[in-house]
Amino acid sequence: MGKPENNSRGWLHPLFLGTYAENDELLEKVLVEFLRDHVYWRRNVHPEDRPQIPVMARYDRDYQEFVGRMKSELHGLSARLKNSAPFFNPRYIGHMASDLLLPGLIAQLVTTLYNPNHVTDEAAPVTLELELQVGLQLATMFGFNVDPQVEPCAWGHVTSGGTLANDEALWYLRALRYWPLAAARALREAQVEVGQLSGLEDEFARASDWQLFNLGIDQVIHLRRELLAQLKRDHSPAQAHKLAALIESERVETLGMAEFHQRHPDLATPKVLVPVTAHYSWEKALKLLGLGSANLHTVAVDERMRMDGKALDRELDECRREQQPVLAVIGVLGTTEYGSIDPIDDIVAARQRQRRQGLDFGIHIDAAWGGYLASIFRHADGSLVSHESLREQFAHFPSPETYQAFAALRHADSITVDPHKLGFVPFGCGAYVARNRSMTDFISQRAAYVFDPEESTAEREYERRFRNLGQYILEGSKPGAAAAGVWVTHKVLPLDHDHFGRLCGETIRNNEYFFDHIDELRQNLAGIARIVLPFEPDTNLICLAINPEGNRSLGAMNAFGKRIYAHLRVGGGMHIHQREFFGSRTLVHRSALSPTVAERLVSELGLDPATFVEDPDDSGDQADSIFLLRHTLMNPWLSNREHGLNYLDRYCRYLADLVRNELVSK
Repeated sequence: MGKPENNSRGWLHPLFLGTYAENDELLEKVLVEFLRDHVYWRRNVHPEDRPQIPVMARYDRDYQEFVGRMKSELHGLSARLKNSAPFFNPRYIGHMASDLLLPGLIAQLVTTLYNPNHVTDEAAPVTLELELQVGLQLATMFGFNVDPQVEPCAWGHVTSGGTLANDEALWYLRALRYWPLAAARALREAQVEVGQLSGLEDEFARASDWQLFNLGIDQVIHLRRELLAQLKRDHSPAQAHKLAALIESERVETLGMAEFHQRHPDLATPKVLVPVTAHYSWEKALKLLGLGSANLHTVAVDERMRMDGKALDRELDECRREQQPVLAVIGVLGTTEYGSIDPIDDIVAARQRQRRQGLDFGIHIDAAWGGYLASIFRHADGSLVSHESLREQFAHFPSPETYQAFAALRHADSITVDPHKLGFVPFGCGAYVARNRSMTDFISQRAAYVFDPEESTAEREYERRFRNLGQYILEGSKPGAAAAGVWVTHKVLPLDHDHFGRLCGETIRNNEYFFDHIDELRQNLAGIARIVLPFEPDTNLICLAINPEGNRSLGAMNAFGKRIYAHLRVGGGMHIHQREFFGSRTLVHRSALSPTVAERLVSELGLDPATFVEDPDDSGDQADSIFLLRHTLMNPWLSNREHGLNYLDRYCRYLADLVRNELVSK
């Protein structure tokens, strides 16, 4: 196991409500205190006003009938909720959910009483600023610059979840990278000469669509500023305004994808490159933005289920040769199935090489799962913790590849992260963080009854512009309580190695403990079933494949795995008290694996290679995927070694018994 400086886990005790609600008095006391504080606030906004509800109203029949109905329905709801998935319990090792940190839970409950709406600061004069601070807190954890006096300066905000943050990432990248083409066409149509601009060898209006699309993100931002400043300098205010409006009329957001590409026939619809392990939200994002799911291209992964850097190079080389534009390359920092970490440093290096040859693309990191692990890698001053120092604190983590991936995050253009996963705050709360806040220059939606048009167009200080947050994000009205919960959590547990990183480190140690004890599980089931770890974990997810000894059919193995999982799953009609442990499952598809990796898995499982195929027959022996038990090890109490309550040991024994019993019952 690892070698933490302090083996005492007392620092964990006040963080959560607890498996047995050990901190119930703390939660109740703090909630009642702030409920009373809220009541005091209501009574003192204008204390001279008369109460609207008479004191005697509580004795009216209608009043009492309503209260009775309300209590009855709430009791019914509470009874139903008792069969919810017990995320807080160390017996739960299924999906990406765990107990909630008390600071965020209490802050969200308390803030809900005030019901702030973050579409604009007029509806959230206090908490909207907290949301923007959350963006900067996360940006600092990722290594982005947050000093507004230094460009580029980062910004970010809270979303309802990672899917929306991923959507927003492509929305921003599309708006920015299509803008130069729209501006050049508009000025050609208006016969306006602007000469050469930043990053261009040719005059702007005569540059090719390929050249304009392949400008870097920072280049496009500077080009836009330079161009609009020149129009303002060389033309009257009315003419400059007319030209700016003409540019807007040529943008893809105005014309739509079909009409835009009809006006730019030499530019193919851009691709988005993702690893084969990418979340399904990416396909939805391309459909949503009109790019088309056919333009989502997958890149092969290596034996650790990380994006293969050489395969990415081959894809990009082909795109450059065929002048196929690439909107973005997506790296995954913690896949939802396997927890694997893509080589972010390789993606950054690939862009540097391709830039020199005329191909550019945005880099977005889907760190919905693994983003908070970045806190392990950062000192309080923002500097990186050395790899040597980290290796002294863990048994295996982080590998050199994982360390380099986290170190390279600062070079990405944007990052998705989910506070409601490894941030341990209530659902639903994702976040989008951008390296360069000036990307917001390309996105703005105004509604006269909400926004002040004069301020929106004239006020250039970013701290003031984001008061009207709804102009710059996909969502409009949205709750401020989630952002307040995250903000308080980050204030209590700063996002650095010694605070939040300490909590994340516990989840890594639990993962290492389980990893180190899989051999004992194998020995326990020797001669009965084969236990295979298909991919060594990068983070705190472990998958297992189980095949009864002597079975050669993948179809039969998968059926056996599903019978095992039936004892672990949570679902409608199933009572949680009938479950000893709670797990999840996933599949690894043949199409996602190289022949070498597929051959290795088949050999380790003792299967007939002819039963693992991409197009199975109807015999039941073949299958196109391997069924896996998936374990998300984010509960910090899983291996509580202080009191001998090691739930991972218990689970291994329970799983072994399940396998034996299922084989006997069959």
